[in-house]
Amino acid sequence: MFLFEDEANIVDDREDLLSILKMRFGDIPPKIVEMIYDINSYETLERLILVASNVPSLKIFLEELEEGEGSFRILGDRFNPIEAQHEGGETDGEQK
Repeated sequence: MFLFEDEANIVDDREDLLSILKMRFGDIPPKIVEMIYDINSYETLERLILVASNVPSLKIFLEELEEGEGSFRILGDRFNPIEAQHEGGETDGEQK
């Protein structure tokens, strides 16, 4: 791939990640948006898209976001999007 294509994919992935987060958790604080825009690794953005699609709460997503590029495994109940429904819905660790 050419360098400009890599950059275009990174820009697209950032926007996709933000869209998923907004759909699942509502408004995203500007600090989190800034953190996402600071990510320049295609692989990290791809992993975070999977995380955002599967975590039951924004709190767990933020923990993964702070892990940075070193994290690569997405396993366990932390990544079960249905878990929040079983517990009455949870956002940011608070019950609805």
